[in-house]
Amino acid sequence: MSEIEVRPLGVEDWELYRSVRLTALQESPDAFVASFDEEESEPEDFWRARMARSVRLLAERDGRPLGIASVGSASEDQPDAAQLFGLWVSPEARGSGVATELVRAGARTAAEAGKRHLLYWVGTDNGRAVAFASGFGFRPTAERRPMRVRSEDDGEEEVAMTLPLLGDRGGVAQF
Repeated sequence: MSEIEVRPLGVEDWELYRSVRLTALQESPDAFVASFDEEESEPEDFWRARMARSVRLLAERDGRPLGIASVGSASEDQPDAAQLFGLWVSPEARGSGVATELVRAGARTAAEAGKRHLLYWVGTDNGRAVAFASGFGFRPTAERRPMRVRSEDDGEEEVAMTLPLLGDRGGVAQF
């Protein structure tokens, strides 16, 4: 089996991102705030603007899309932090390292942008998501918020987990 490749998509890749995003919304409708019906009819300008707002990462194997994730600003009151969001892996690629490679690329992207921390929000009751993030090095913070998407796995609130992006000597950590 060939290697998983993760690459950032540019604004000109909006159609590819749109295709994978719509597939994700159809396959995992409970994982996203938006729905397939809401986004499917959006025009090109919507998708181009979305591409420009955050870094969109695409995981592929042999040119076949396997997953996506996005990295963007965390919040105005946390200028040294980026946020990882919209992580989705196709069902046939789950458990094969795709999510790990997307998170690794997201951490590198944030570190290269000068961010000191990467935030990832997970449902407090979603043991699988918390274990995945913890295994990567994320640690829970005191920040909580109501779930934006409600599911039985996630419960009613989510916690911000943080990953330091600087190594022990101040340099960028290796991901």
